[in-house]
Amino acid sequence: MLRRERERERKERERASPPGEAQRAGGRVRRRTGDPTCVQVHFRPAEMLAVPLGGAASRGRHGLSGGAKKTSKKCRARRSKRGRRRRSKRSNNRGNNGCQQPFLPPEAEEGNIEYKLKLVSPTQYRFEHLATQLKWRLQEGRGEAVYQIGVEDNGLLVGLSRADMEASIATLKKMADKVGADITVLREREVDYEPDDSTRRIAEVLVRKVPDDQQFLDLRVAVLGNVDSGKSTLLGVLTQGELDNGRGRARLNLFRHLHEIQTGRTSSISFEILGFNSRGQVVDYSHSRSAEEICESSSKMITFMDLAGHHKYLKTTIFGLTSYCPDFAMLVVSANTGVGTSREHLGLAMALKVPIFVVVSKVDVCSRATLDKTLRQLERLLKQPGCNKVPLLLSCPDDAVAAAQQFAQSACITPILTVSSVSGESLELLKVFLNVLPPLSNSKEQEELMQQLTEFQVDEIYSVPEVGTVVGGTLYSGVCREGERLVVGPTEQGHFLRLRVASIQRNRSACRLLRAGQAATLALGNFDRSLLRKGMVMVSPKMKPTVCREFEAAIVLLFHAKTFRRGSQVTVHVGNVRQTAVVQSVYGKVHFGATFARWLPAGHATLSPSQDELRTGERAVVGFHFIKHPEYLRTGAKLLFREGVTKGIGHVTRLLPADQNLRQKQNPH
Repeated sequence: MLRRERERERKERERASPPGEAQRAGGRVRRRTGDPTCVQVHFRPAEMLAVPLGGAASRGRHGLSGGAKKTSKKCRARRSKRGRRRRSKRSNNRGNNGCQQPFLPPEAEEGNIEYKLKLVSPTQYRFEHLATQLKWRLQEGRGEAVYQIGVEDNGLLVGLSRADMEASIATLKKMADKVGADITVLREREVDYEPDDSTRRIAEVLVRKVPDDQQFLDLRVAVLGNVDSGKSTLLGVLTQGELDNGRGRARLNLFRHLHEIQTGRTSSISFEILGFNSRGQVVDYSHSRSAEEICESSSKMITFMDLAGHHKYLKTTIFGLTSYCPDFAMLVVSANTGVGTSREHLGLAMALKVPIFVVVSKVDVCSRATLDKTLRQLERLLKQPGCNKVPLLLSCPDDAVAAAQQFAQSACITPILTVSSVSGESLELLKVFLNVLPPLSNSKEQEELMQQLTEFQVDEIYSVPEVGTVVGGTLYSGVCREGERLVVGPTEQGHFLRLRVASIQRNRSACRLLRAGQAATLALGNFDRSLLRKGMVMVSPKMKPTVCREFEAAIVLLFHAKTFRRGSQVTVHVGNVRQTAVVQSVYGKVHFGATFARWLPAGHATLSPSQDELRTGERAVVGFHFIKHPEYLRTGAKLLFREGVTKGIGHVTRLLPADQNLRQKQNPH
């Protein structure tokens, strides 16, 4: 009897309790399935009660609600205490005006970025010191430097008044004139640092050398993307300075063959140039009549490599990525058709570690919903585990300037621009991005390459009337001058032949000196063209080059339908070398399962029981044998091989010269 009365009193107290008491007691309320009027209350202890929707749960051992009220007070006290801590922490992190103090990364001693708080009325000694410092920054940036005015050396954005900012920019202009450069104010913004009546500003200024004897900054950009995505049309609009008519008129100057004009599809590699003068203004064919005039007027040159988008020309696209060593890759995606083959091109660029930025074209022929769908596809593709990129959609010049600088510093940043070659939408934004885009290598790395012996990669071979045999390619190391004597090879028998460089042309204009990293064409006079082929190198006789027919490489098999084993034939791409090779040996295999490989710590893996064959996702050291003729390779060079849907990447680990091939066969691994 007493038990029934207590039960009745408990139910009355539960009905009288305010709603949500169970949640304040530290529980979590969830509607119970099957009964829409009841909920389940989950407490942190293993306790669960079914109560009506408007009622509350008691936490006491015998069903008393006093424990719940006490716990509620304790929770409220804890929350208020944590809230006071957060508020005090925020107040300590705020400045005098209640805003968080903005910061940039601290100034680096090396590089082409300089922080200056102000440059107001410096003394003559101070001015000479500042000019010397600017000259150093220009040398570090290979002719470009960025000055942040109104910023302390630790990165604090202090800002200047309008009068001080104008005086600082005027002083910087005098410094630039002294060292033979021009300045361009990239952006200017207000900052909140101290409560002051006057507006405080910071400015970002680009300093660029005036062109001197063709020593301009040259960046190579490989243009990738699906077929019919508008790559050639976009390059024609950028370099010719005229919009397209919607039927491909702008791309006609880029095609090299008749079938390309008839089909509208690129099947070869073509080059186009876009220049920027010392003040950041565009120099294209609308302002100049020839490529020579563009080179003379430009301080910075963007060389676009228009690569094929159709899948049957994939070997040409891979050859362009591996042999011409692009600094950046521009992935063009059509807004109305989506990603398509661009997914495979993205994978190739990432495998070769080429920084990528994305241009979404044809935004004038699709609706906003279609454009948003394409952007969502891109975002999912870039964020997936294989890419791990951070997409940045650019919408204004400030975004373009900031993204260009972050893009060169961080490999995970991927800027995205939406443009139209017909209406001209956001084309100026793309030009701003290309103008500010800094080089990846500094002057120190450039000088180290120039100190090495000459090595020129042969990528193209021509016969020019009244000139003779001409080869085109990239100077990998050293310097090359007119009249220099080199050796070229290897031939079918593995020999090198002597020749003389008659003249040099760079970007279709005469050049007397070629430096490491620059692309050019070399005239060889009456040298027999039949003795040359793509994949050869022209090196200094002092190098004593060695050739190999067999080599070993540490590879990762990206995809294979079945198994990759000894005896398989694949097409190997190493720099400008492209030849079919046979797999001679497979050893040191390491298997990373598809489900648990990402959870393994670095250096841990599982050995696969079968050592003679590889499957997708496995690593091994593989011995390759060229089936046609020997090649000149370098240890550590990036390697990419394919055969149908089979694809893999890696790097060369060991070269086996011809005299060691026999011993290698007698003593296999």
